[in-house]
Amino acid sequence: MSKPNEVTRYRTIFLSDVHLGSKGAKADLLLDFLRHNEAECMYLVGDIIDGWRLKSGWYWPQSHNDVVQKLLRQVRKGTKMIYLPGNHDEFMRDYLGLHFGGVEVLDRVIHKMADGRQFLVMHGDQFDIVVHNARWLAYLGDWAYETALVCNTWFNRIRRGFGLPYWSFSAWAKLRVKKAVNFIGAFERALSEEAIRQGIDGVICGHIHHAAIQPMGKAVYINTGDFVESCTAIAEHFDGRLEILRWQAIKGLTMASEESTSTLEVAA
Repeated sequence: MSKPNEVTRYRTIFLSDVHLGSKGAKADLLLDFLRHNEAECMYLVGDIIDGWRLKSGWYWPQSHNDVVQKLLRQVRKGTKMIYLPGNHDEFMRDYLGLHFGGVEVLDRVIHKMADGRQFLVMHGDQFDIVVHNARWLAYLGDWAYETALVCNTWFNRIRRGFGLPYWSFSAWAKLRVKKAVNFIGAFERALSEEAIRQGIDGVICGHIHHAAIQPMGKAVYINTGDFVESCTAIAEHFDGRLEILRWQAIKGLTMASEESTSTLEVAA
């Protein structure tokens, strides 16, 4: 696992649901992640830019621009980068097959792991019935999610005052409300069945902001999570092993350790 004070290089990094252009995006934390984690190949698995949020009001601080520049800098250093648009950045689907600054835009792709396994990589909204058949409900859900993130911000400021780590109400609710749990389960099965139908080993997707590496029947279901709440990514090691990188947790533990060391030094 990568350590925040050194650069770790992987064969592949899969990153999604960054939502640049929204106030919920953890751009500073993502920049820190990109400074300490590099890869031969990087997949941007959709919702990197939040076009829905930008339509309702422009929000693009310097940190969001810095993320874009950092990604392009990695391309110039030799990283192969593929952008697979999602529903929030669906405007990019008008440019499938084109390259921007060395970044190739595709709808989906088959990635071959170092150990020979093959995985379908796509955002996953293509299998979300709500997004395609009840867009107004998707927008309503997006508004509710954004509201929950605002509540999270204030709630966690109070928690920090008591020395407690970040805790996400929206993620907690999503995993405990019956309908949300049923939706996640159906989404996971639908993507896994698509991989089985194509005769490959599994699927790597984003969309539902819930990181996972788990078997689903004859396939392996992998979700990158997000960089809004959990701040996760999927990394492939050079032997084909896959790992969930939980950067917010790593940074939180490191900061707590540094604070503890500092306290001891002052006490001494």
